[in-house]
Amino acid sequence: MTVELQRTAPAEHGAVFTDHLVTATWTGDRGWSPARTGPLADFAMHPGMIGLHYGQVVFEGLKAHRQADGSMAVFRPRENARRFQRSAARLAMPEVPEEMFLAAVEEIVAADGHLIDDDPDISLYLRPLLFASEANLMLRPSREYTFMMMAFVAGGFFGHVLEPVRVWVSRDQPRAFPGGTGDVKCAANYAGAFHAQRRAQEAGCQQVVWLDSVEHRYVEELGGMNLFLVRRIGDDVELVTSPLTGTLLPGVTRDTLCTLAARLGYRVREERFTVEQWRDEAAAGVVTEAFACGTAAVVTPVGQVHDGGAEWTIGTGGPGEVTMRVREALLDVHKGRVPDPDGWMHHIR
Repeated sequence: MTVELQRTAPAEHGAVFTDHLVTATWTGDRGWSPARTGPLADFAMHPGMIGLHYGQVVFEGLKAHRQADGSMAVFRPRENARRFQRSAARLAMPEVPEEMFLAAVEEIVAADGHLIDDDPDISLYLRPLLFASEANLMLRPSREYTFMMMAFVAGGFFGHVLEPVRVWVSRDQPRAFPGGTGDVKCAANYAGAFHAQRRAQEAGCQQVVWLDSVEHRYVEELGGMNLFLVRRIGDDVELVTSPLTGTLLPGVTRDTLCTLAARLGYRVREERFTVEQWRDEAAAGVVTEAFACGTAAVVTPVGQVHDGGAEWTIGTGGPGEVTMRVREALLDVHKGRVPDPDGWMHHIR
């Protein structure tokens, strides 16, 4: 199988898979097998596989980018490796060693990186997956696990034209609960969000605004992404995002933007804020921009909010100056157009 990019009719995000797959297995008596790189192919699995029935499945998402010098580099893979370990530990699964994770990243990019050219809108999205592969329906953790690393060619998560998204506030269906799995990337977190996402689409919106599960007032996340507000009073600019409460995912892009925004001269603040506060500050012209961020979304402006019978526009409704400046700073790092003092880009030899 050979992937060919169709730029005139771009496929849905996540649909253009590349040619290779890295796999390894774990058992309690042998530990991890050596990883093997081979052609992308279907898995044979027993219908009684524990991962299918009890949800012992965790995953990650990270990207490789073509650099200014023509090489390929992956953005902050060690952070993804460590979050992958935390997710596995939370679901009583064996942790994939960090160096094994990085070796799989290097293998898949070395095999399929040639599919990515210097188009800034195209990247190689890597999908590590760990699932319980033992055939047994006893209600217990599996005694066998399969790790795999695959990839697909990615354009823009919301399409190839950057436009502000319209978002819908979920008042009665929280995404995560204190003490639950909201801060890890397990498959069950996402299946439970699909119903609210469908309701958002029926309301003419692209994404869901998730609120806290206790008071149903505080804004936590946006779909599968982190959210930032931009407050502006005169020349004073402040970027605000929800603190990591244990019920939202600690995004690698979120962490990166906190650093980049501060270097751009903006004050960055972690603060709990309510939907009503967001609406009132937008109406008063204090919150002038909002944006979502994540591996897939990169930095995507939020233009309008739909909350039951209430709707409001943020700023002009278009991409804001601060949002675009932060986005460009992140893309400069991704593409190797600026120095990398933090060593965020993992270069593939």
